[in-house]
Amino acid sequence: MPGYGTTPLDGLPARVTVCEVGPRDGLQNESAVLPTEVKVEFIERLVDAGHRVVEATSFVHPRWVPQLADAAEVLAALDRKDGVRYPVLVPNERGLERALDAGVGEVAVFGSATEAFARRNLNRTVDQSLEMFAPVVARARAAGLPVRAYLSMCFGDPWEGEVPVAQVVSVARRMMALGCTELSLGDTIGVATAGRVVALLDALVADGVAVERIAVHFHDTYGQALANTLAALGRGVGIVDASAGGLGGCPYARSATGNLATEDLVWALHGLGIETGIDLDKLVATSAWMAQRLGRPSPSRVVRALVGS
Repeated sequence: MPGYGTTPLDGLPARVTVCEVGPRDGLQNESAVLPTEVKVEFIERLVDAGHRVVEATSFVHPRWVPQLADAAEVLAALDRKDGVRYPVLVPNERGLERALDAGVGEVAVFGSATEAFARRNLNRTVDQSLEMFAPVVARARAAGLPVRAYLSMCFGDPWEGEVPVAQVVSVARRMMALGCTELSLGDTIGVATAGRVVALLDALVADGVAVERIAVHFHDTYGQALANTLAALGRGVGIVDASAGGLGGCPYARSATGNLATEDLVWALHGLGIETGIDLDKLVATSAWMAQRLGRPSPSRVVRALVGS
């Protein structure tokens, strides 16, 4: 990897945990359905590149997410390494049962800050979705598992427009009160800008959510994901979701370009002198390999700059 210098900025964390969501959030939004062995190799290559948090799959019913219908088979074939977290998404108690049967060590639930998206994505109101999550979180915590709370539409909603900060804080408070151990704030359609990110983080911290428990999950629809990430880091956030090669997308936003690419994030963090534990060469090679499996170029600017695909 070429070296172009490292210059830190004041007020940023010394280390960032990258939560790699490509194998779940990325692949579930791709039209191609990959073989189980390719998914397993993808995860293992990401771990070999230095990732210590890789969201492995989803136990959502295969009818809704056919791309991840082989969740149990992936986990059974995966060579899970000590010191690596492999969280999985579970939608309800049945999904949790399947995940527990597969021997998972961490789960996540996926909620919405808006009524419109809750109805379209979960076929429930926000209140009803929280009622559904309550026994899932309680059972998972009783089993000793951490539970990550994804909160989508934190900044904008295709049907409701701008989402008020107070509305997001209210739903976030209720999700964390269920017993969730981490909160990932999702800019699902990529409309956030840095000032709005800071305003939401400040409001959450003022409401009692420790910044150490907050992660950010930005989409790059309008090219703001890295700027928003930098703003979040400046407010003390140390967990950032990203997807290898920029896998995935949002079906609700015109011209959406999907998740923040992990390579673009790591290039920026390393240039700031922030440790991630990730080998960028190996990560780029992995994303170029996956792009070939998907039959299309990688959206990641860093991957394109370094390998041309």
